[in-house]
This record gives sequence, C-alpha cells and structure tokens, in this order.
Amino acid sequence: MLPSPQGRSKALERDAARSSALFRAQRLKEPLEVYLEAFDKWQANVEKLFETTRDLTDLEATASRFLIEPPLLHVFRYLAGPPISLDDLCELAEVALKASQLTKDVKAIRRIVGVVQTAIDRRRFPWVREGRAATNAEKFAAILATAALIATQRVGTSRRNEGKTAQEARVQEALASHAYKEVKRRAVRTIADAPAKGEFCAESLFGGRKADFIIRLWDDRVMPLECKVSNSAVNSVKRLNNDAAAKAEAWRADFGTRHVVPVAVLSGVFKLRNLVDAQQRGLTLFWAHNLKALTDWIEKTRSA
Repeated sequence: MLPSPQGRSKALERDAARSSALFRAQRLKEPLEVYLEAFDKWQANVEKLFETTRDLTDLEATASRFLIEPPLLHVFRYLAGPPISLDDLCELAEVALKASQLTKDVKAIRRIVGVVQTAIDRRRFPWVREGRAATNAEKFAAILATAALIATQRVGTSRRNEGKTAQEARVQEALASHAYKEVKRRAVRTIADAPAKGEFCAESLFGGRKADFIIRLWDDRVMPLECKVSNSAVNSVKRLNNDAAAKAEAWRADFGTRHVVPVAVLSGVFKLRNLVDAQQRGLTLFWAHNLKALTDWIEKTRSA
C-alpha cells in the first residue's frame, strides 16, 4: 500500500515560504476600493441606526424597528466592545431572533437590548453610559470607528471565503483533469458509502465531520480532503491544527488508519511548527501552488 507523503522540515519550510510570498503578492494587488466600498456601505447603516435610536439613547423603545432589519441588527451587535456574535447574543438573551416574535415579545426585546447595553463600548459611546446627549465630535468619531470596525471584519471574512472558494475550484478542476468523476454529495457513515474508485464528491459528511471533498483512491482507500486558507501565522493554528488536524484524528479513529488518508490543501501563511504538528497527527499536506504533487500521488495509487 502506497504510504502517504510526509514532507520533511526543509521541504515544508520551502513550501510555506512560497505560499506566504504568493499570499503577500495577492494582497498587494487587491484594490483599496474594496475596503472603501464596504466602509461607505456600513457607515450609512451605522448612521441609520443612530437616527433610529436617537444616537443610541433610546435603544429599548426603538428595538422592534431595528432588530428586524439585518444590516441594523449587525451594527447593533457591534455596539458592544468587543462585538457580540449573533449566536452569543441569542444565547445570552435566551431568545431566537425571529422578526415575527420580536415585534410582540417585549421581554425578549428588553433582554436583547440589555445584553448589548451591558457590554457597550465605553470608549466609542461614552455618552450612553453617562446618560447624556452625544456631542457632534463624539457622534462623528463613533460612527467612523464603528463603520471601520465592521468594514474591516467584513472584508477579512470575504477574503477568506473567496480564497477558500477559489482553492476548492482549483482542486475540483485538478481532479477532473485526471479522469476523476464528480458524483453527488452524500453522508459517508461507512467506507462503503464513499464514492467508487476514480470518483469524488464535494462537501459531505464523513463520519461525524464534514470534508470539503471525499475522494476514493485507486487502491480503494478514501481521501477526505480539506481546503485551508490562512491569512496569518496565528490564524494557521485555528485553520490547520484545531480544525483540519483534529478532523484527521477523528476520521482515522472512525474508519481506521489503513482505510483513510486525510489530506489538507493549503494556501496562505503557516508556521513550520504547526505544519509539523499537523503531519504528526496524521494529516497529509499538499499546497495549492503545487496541486500537481497531489494529483501525481493520487495517480501512483493506481499501480499500488
């Protein structure tokens, strides 16, 4: 049986450097207009929330109006410092954010507003805690700061999503160009549920966790594949070690080490020690800038 390739430290370091260089080149090409467009959009939404709530001094009385508008609800969550996720807001307020209910449930509205008021950013909105009207300077600064905060987060999320989508498309194309046939998605609870030899499916449940692709190798083993894009060395821990490597361990435990070859295709910035750790935990690594290495290895499983 063909062993999965394990990159040595020098090779991993070389590929990581190449991936980081490509990441930097791509970022430098991105136009400033992307951020400015996001900033203008969210500045308008922040201003609308300020107008609706009388500069945030009347949140509870106006909540039934802004909570049912997704953009204003998004801005509302960013009044907290740090911002509160939608899931956390629902959990802390013990509510389900359904527009049909919020217009009627006064107690739920009060709890939601109370959560954000308790965590409101005192630096951006000092007048709210002090129970007074905002000065023009305070209002101007708060609107700009909040718009910048939201725009930065949205652009970052968009970058990650677009990078992952592009990477998945490249993997899909690489497999198809090597005579692999894409089949419908499915839940793979046993090895028998996986695609047949020479076939693959897009994002599907593999055991207890999803994989971006599930590929049946020519030697009958199954390759669950994850696409991971990291924009920083710190972020790489979350993307690679806490997610992909953890999945690899779970899949090997569920299906047996002889039956699965967990793989991650990487692009962006990764620390060498995190790459080594992921390999030691049973994850095979390939790089988006060298997908030929992936398809070449898959081809070798024919003769094996």
